[in-house]
Amino acid sequence: MAKADIKMPEDFLLKISQLGSNFDAVAESVLETGGEVVLAKVKSNLAGVVGSGTKYDSRSTGELERSLGLSPAKLNRDGNHDIKVGFAEPRSDGGSNAKLANILEYGKHGQPAKPFLKPAKTASRKECIEAMKVKLESEVDGL
Repeated sequence: MAKADIKMPEDFLLKISQLGSNFDAVAESVLETGGEVVLAKVKSNLAGVVGSGTKYDSRSTGELERSLGLSPAKLNRDGNHDIKVGFAEPRSDGGSNAKLANILEYGKHGQPAKPFLKPAKTASRKECIEAMKVKLESEVDGL
């Protein structure tokens, strides 16, 4: 079995130790900041693919775009903080927003894929990390 030791930079460890009992609240705040960056990119990408490149006029109601949002930051069962970009359910017609998003992202028979989630993840990664770094710095400096 292999063993790996990871050494964290001293300045980072010092900042984390300064947070103390405020760590959970700060972690949630930092995640929400990063989530907002990704959410904006997903919304932009989704608006660009809905109704584009179709044989027939678009019947889009805008409900899928309006249902897109950010979940609250929570602890998962592994003890890590999570935040999710996703769709509120159900639709007004009883259908599933997640199903429609999946069809858009991956396509179906007779409908080509129009990815909007994966490109948003890739495109917003660096900006998200930078926004979270800035937020963490401001939180630590505010203590």
